Amino acid sequence: MRETSGSEPFTPGRDPKPLGATIDALTSQLGWSGPLSQHELLASWGEIAGEETARHSEPIAVEGGVLQVRCESTAWATQLRLMRVDLLSAILERYPGAGVETIRFQGPDAPTWKKGPRSVPGRGPRDTYG
Repeated sequence: MRETSGSEPFTPGRDPKPLGATIDALTSQLGWSGPLSQHELLASWGEIAGEETARHSEPIAVEGGVLQVRCESTAWATQLRLMRVDLLSAILERYPGAGVETIRFQGPDAPTWKKGPRSVPGRGPRDTYG
């Protein structure tokens, strides 16, 4: 009896497989499921939060289970904090593999005085009393 090596035509296991199933198996084998799910979440923020909300906020990254969202104003950050539970449940429903545990909303960055021609090294300007 002759042994088959599996490379002969019409032997079992030689049928073509769908490309989607092969890519899914490869991503889970290489451990890419979480990062791919996180990127899908960031790309579809408008569908999760709604178009109006997405115009005033932008997801930045997912780090340590925390989704970072930058808002255009402190008012929008406060409004989104009130919507946190609804947004988080929508994220967990659509992207369970993203690893999002909570959401952090931040307002616009405050101006910094650390750079520029009048910056002072150290703790900053001090009063001269005493």
